[in-house]
Amino acid sequence: MNASLPPPRRALIIQTAFPGDVMLTLPLLQKLKALFPSASIDFLAIPTSKNLLETNPDIDQLLIYDKHGTQKGIGHLLHFIKLIRRNRYDLAVVPHRSLRSAMLARAGGIPYRIGFNRSAGRYLFTHIITYRRDVHEINRNLYLLSPFGVNGSEKIFPKLYFSDEDQSVVQYWFHTSGLQDNDEFIALAPGSVWATKRWLPEYFAQLANRLAEAGYEIVLVGGEDDRAVAEKVMKAASVPLRNAVGRLTFRQSAMLIGNARLIISNDSAPMHLAVAVGTPVVAIFGPTVPAFGFYPYGKHDRVIEIPDLSCRPCGLHGGNKCPIGTFDCMKRLLPEQVYRVALEVLQSTPYTEKRRSGEDAF
Repeated sequence: MNASLPPPRRALIIQTAFPGDVMLTLPLLQKLKALFPSASIDFLAIPTSKNLLETNPDIDQLLIYDKHGTQKGIGHLLHFIKLIRRNRYDLAVVPHRSLRSAMLARAGGIPYRIGFNRSAGRYLFTHIITYRRDVHEINRNLYLLSPFGVNGSEKIFPKLYFSDEDQSVVQYWFHTSGLQDNDEFIALAPGSVWATKRWLPEYFAQLANRLAEAGYEIVLVGGEDDRAVAEKVMKAASVPLRNAVGRLTFRQSAMLIGNARLIISNDSAPMHLAVAVGTPVVAIFGPTVPAFGFYPYGKHDRVIEIPDLSCRPCGLHGGNKCPIGTFDCMKRLLPEQVYRVALEVLQSTPYTEKRRSGEDAF
């Protein structure tokens, strides 16, 4: 290993973006721990990401920074700067590209600070790494470890760690859902933080009808904020759907998804959860494009999009409404197209029987 930095004694990873972004930072954490198994590695994240990280054995201390909560402001920021100083880190790795994240590392007195050249606070880093546009976000983050001689092109999948409570809750959900042990099911994730990233609920309903005709049970997955869109899908479908939306945590949702034959998802967190548990993904991309580097990472995963629209992409994250008022990127992507791709993926990935909600499924 050709390293330009000394081995860290205590390191801090700062990633205060959405939970999906945290999922794509986990391989960086895993690689850092593998490189320096005796080092103490802490992780700073926002409250919505806590559930993904709190059981991870590679993290010594999880710091929760509520940048949008009731405690936000200069006082909250100063509290974390003091906490970081007290912890005496010698390395900060900062995949998040905000000025605040870079400032936390610099003001916290961390001597070695690695971040991207596209960060708003890049001038606060000691080691600035090129933000590559030609690779997946997982590999982009791994390149942050290049000062330690790491080749960022290595393919590393994120790992999630489940608790006994997770297993009990998911088992209970299965027992009360009406699914039988020999039922093969497909998960649909109709939600997203961004409205323009949501494929039409009536399209998800039509897709559910077609998949049910093909002999599959359908389970809706998503978070608390996705309840309204899930209800629209339920009402529009002509077949019974199982609804787990808003009923499970991130980890529990991942455990549930891990037992599915396939997940069909918008460009949102369930797509990344599925990658972590090895479930094939069919991902629907509208306002965003795979070239941003946030596409599903698995061998058999597929992306469906309308590639010939001059208005795409209209933003890095999507938005609350279509900027030109047509929403063609989603309206023109018809259920029959998604159904055909789903069948192709199902036929190319033989089903290996998994014990539902059991640890051996992961």
